[in-house]
Order: sequence, then C-alpha cells, then structure tokens
Amino acid sequence: MTRHLITSALPYINGVKHLGNLIGSMLPSDLYARYLRARGEEVLFICATDEHGTPAELAARAANLDVAEFCKEQHEVQARLGEAFGLSFDYFGRSSSPQNHELTQHFGNKLLENGFIEERVTKQVYSIDDERFLPDRYVEGTCPHCGYDKARGDQCESCTRLLDPTDLVDPRSAVSGSTNLEVRESKHLFLLQSKLSDEIRTWVNKHSDWPVLVSSIAMKWLDEGLHDRGITRDLKWGVPVGREGMEDKVYYVWFDAPIEYIAATKEWADEDPDNRDWKSWWYEADDVRYTEFMAKDNIPFHTVTFPGTQIGSREPWKMVDYIKGFNWLTYYGGKFSTSQQRGIFMSDAIEMLPADYWRYYLLANAPENSDSSFTWDGFSGTVNKDLADTLGNFVNRILKFCSSKFGTELPSGGEAGEREAKLAADLQGRVDAYNTYMDELQIRKAMQELRAIWVMGNEYLTEVAPWTAFKTDPEAAAVSLRYAINLIRIFAILSAPVIPDASRKLSDALGLDLSGTEWLEKPMAEELVTLSAGHAFSVPDVLFRKISDDEVAAWEEKFGGSDAA
Repeated sequence: MTRHLITSALPYINGVKHLGNLIGSMLPSDLYARYLRARGEEVLFICATDEHGTPAELAARAANLDVAEFCKEQHEVQARLGEAFGLSFDYFGRSSSPQNHELTQHFGNKLLENGFIEERVTKQVYSIDDERFLPDRYVEGTCPHCGYDKARGDQCESCTRLLDPTDLVDPRSAVSGSTNLEVRESKHLFLLQSKLSDEIRTWVNKHSDWPVLVSSIAMKWLDEGLHDRGITRDLKWGVPVGREGMEDKVYYVWFDAPIEYIAATKEWADEDPDNRDWKSWWYEADDVRYTEFMAKDNIPFHTVTFPGTQIGSREPWKMVDYIKGFNWLTYYGGKFSTSQQRGIFMSDAIEMLPADYWRYYLLANAPENSDSSFTWDGFSGTVNKDLADTLGNFVNRILKFCSSKFGTELPSGGEAGEREAKLAADLQGRVDAYNTYMDELQIRKAMQELRAIWVMGNEYLTEVAPWTAFKTDPEAAAVSLRYAINLIRIFAILSAPVIPDASRKLSDALGLDLSGTEWLEKPMAEELVTLSAGHAFSVPDVLFRKISDDEVAAWEEKFGGSDAA
C-alpha cells in the first residue's frame, strides 16, 4: 500500500504570513492531506518554519531581539495560527533544529566528497559603514531586468529573476541604508550545478504529469544553463559549514531549507523513536509517494537545486513525485508582501471571521493557472452566496422545518420514487468528478464540484417542496425530508477537507461521530440513505452568517481597497 508524504513550502520566519502564503502552499497541502486520510490512506504531512538567512536577522534587529529568541517566538506564533486555520500538520518543525544542522552538514560533506562542491574566492559587497560583508539579501537596489526598486541581492521579488548583489543598480545596505559600499574578496563554497545539469534534466523529464507552471519553470532554468551556485554566506545565524578555514561561514538558507523537510521528519520521529522511523519515509522509500506544494517563486529551488543536492549525494534519498505549484494571490492586483505589510495577514483574518470562511474562499479561488486577485467584494460575495445561502441555508431550513412538523427525529412513512433515484444517480456523477479532481489536485475544479453538490440539494428541495407537500401528502414530505437530511451527512463528509469546523457542526447536529476519515466509497444508491426513520438530530446555530456591506466598507477602509495596489 502506498504511503503519502506531503510537504508544504516552509513559511519564512520574519513575521505573520499573509493569505497569499496560506493559499500558496499550506492550505492546499492541508486539503490534500485531509482528503487522503479520509480515503483511508497513510499520510505524513510535514512543514516547518524557515529560520535562517538575512531577513530573519533583519526582523530580529527591528524587534530588538536576539535572532534565536526572535525565531523561537515567531515559530510559536506561526504554529498557533496554523492550528487556528485548521492546518493538520503531523509535525511543524524548525529549520534551526539540531536535526537540520546535522543533515545539512551531511549533504554538504557528501557533495564535497563526490566532487560537486568547490571552494572559490568571490567578490562580495562590503559595507564600510556597517563594517561587514553583506550577504545577498542584505543588499537592496534596483533590478537590472525589470526596474523594481526594492529588489534583493539574491532574487527580484517582482520578476523572480535570480540575482547577485553586484547585479543591482544603485545598491544599498539593508542594515543601515548606506550606499558606502565596495566589493571585496571572500572565500565561499559553490554547488557545481553545471556538473549535475544533465542528471537533473533527465530526472525532470520523467515527470511529464507535472503542472505546466512547474515543468515550464524547471525547463526554463535548465535550458538557460545551470550556473554553479554559492551555498555559503558570511553570517553567524545559520548552519555552520563545519570546515577548517570556514569557521565564520554558514550554509545559504536555500541550501538548508529544503533539507528541513527531511530534518522535520526526523524531529517528528525523535519525539517517539520507538514508534516512528523517519528513514522509512526518506531513505530507500520505494512505497512512498511524495507530493510538494509551493508558490511559483519557490519552484526553481525544488525542481533544480534541492533535487541536485539529493542526486549529488549519491545516496538513495526519496525525491519528489509530484509538485503542485501555484501562481500568486494578489491584493487588488498588487502583490501581497510580508516585508511591506501589504494585504491581509493570517492574524487579522482569524480575528475577523472563523477559519472556514477563509479556507473555502481561498481554495475556491486558488491561483492555479494564473494569478488571482483578492477583493473584499469578491470575498463577501463568495461567502454569502456559497456558504451562507447554498450550504448553510439548506441545512438550517430543512432541520428547522422537519423539527417543527415531525419533531427532532427523521420521519417515517412514504417510499422513494423517481425523483430520489435521479438524485442518487446525479449525485454519483458529481461525487466521482469531485474525487477525480481531488486526486488530480485540480483544486478549483474540485471546489466547483463541491458547490455543485450543495446546489443539487437545493434543487431537489425546490422540486419536491416538502413545506407544500406536507399540507396534502405528509408521507411524501417525510420521504423528501429523510433524503434531504441524509444529504446533510454527505455534505459533511465531502466538505470535511475544505471546511472542517462546519463539517464537525453538521456531524454533531446529526448525532454522528464523523472523524474525518469517512468517505463515500459505495455506489450512491447505497450511500445516499444511511440515516433511517427515527434517527435523532438537533437544529444547529446558523452555519455561516452573511457579510454585510457595512463590514466590507469598514474592511476596505482598514486594509485598503482598489487603491491598495
């Protein structure tokens, strides 16, 4: 039986993550993990905070904290917010862990032994006023390719092109803002990607099922020619190189961060070593299917750099089978940004509304094939139409009506007819399509099918009209109410990976104990009616409330509307 390893791109430590980060990796990976668990699959879902690199030091400096203490605090903040949004990680680790230090040094040593690391003297920016070398992200300036004036020395946030600090136009120190810079020599280790290029290309070509976004970015890098990449930096915070002559160097954050997927699994196993084996998931793990989730700016490092690290080790590490890449969620067309505090952040969102409101909206509008734009009108429209009217109203009006006419048990009497047979057949087709899209990780299409299933229940109610039938044919009304209430059970099961809190409320209202591991496997003719006459239920509170125009106006004023970009 295949075991499923799932990783989300590591959220960076330099502050609370925004909704773009959430939908770019963490939320869709949680959706997939929950779905597979519901199907009875064995799943290990791993994530961690990415804690090394320049932004961590800068953020700690701004907070007037030691960088280690800052990272500890921010890890706890991000872990709490993940729980608040229902992210069901099996383990949420830290890239500053001893396990990641050990494994990163292991990979570095293996690559060196195998001739894929070389020591070189490089020219590096030195800040005279700061009296220090400036690692790439400590240098800011104008991108020579697109003209973005806040580009970092490793990558332009606007056009995603990789850069060296010396490429920037009008460079300045990110520490002090000083332009009193000069170029000096510094000794560093380089990963010889050029020597690994053919092997990486062969590996990439084996994955013809990858989304176009992922494969096109990988092939663009390969076709342009892989350059040898510096993998050490002049910093104190990070994984020490542990090599004579490089006592003041650490590994580059983009070298150690993907290794943390393995290290976080070891962190998880080390908490219960008698019952958990991290190596069975990562080393000679032929029965494991490994799926990664990430936004498009992370794709090059996961399709080229990290695979090159694994290949170059000449060890049988588990490599990714499928990469689900996402475009960007924008805020009124402008880029969400942690560093510039633009957009809606997880801490603000969870104070405004429960997690399920955000989970459904973001998944229904996942930026799969192109960037998608968050607007307050779009958000409120989706919540009000899909969650409040289509799902919530169906549940409340059926249970209230049944309670008022027949009591709080499913009514007896009457027999199903052609309408119910057609409902079962149509529902089977929708559920099969939903499962197919979830298996294929076509998230927006899966959400469209889920909504269509909710709509199907409303259409059935409109057709059978139990409130009218009750006046002349109570038994006919009883049949339709039994079917409608059984639909609520199906809605709870199918919706659980998407809106888990609402699913639990539906489960409780029906007096069930749905644990999130049930799924609809039998033909719908058998699955549709499992709750029989006499089964007790309760009427829940309003499942989803509507968002008012006044709230939208207030949120636009607080967070910015069309002028925010």
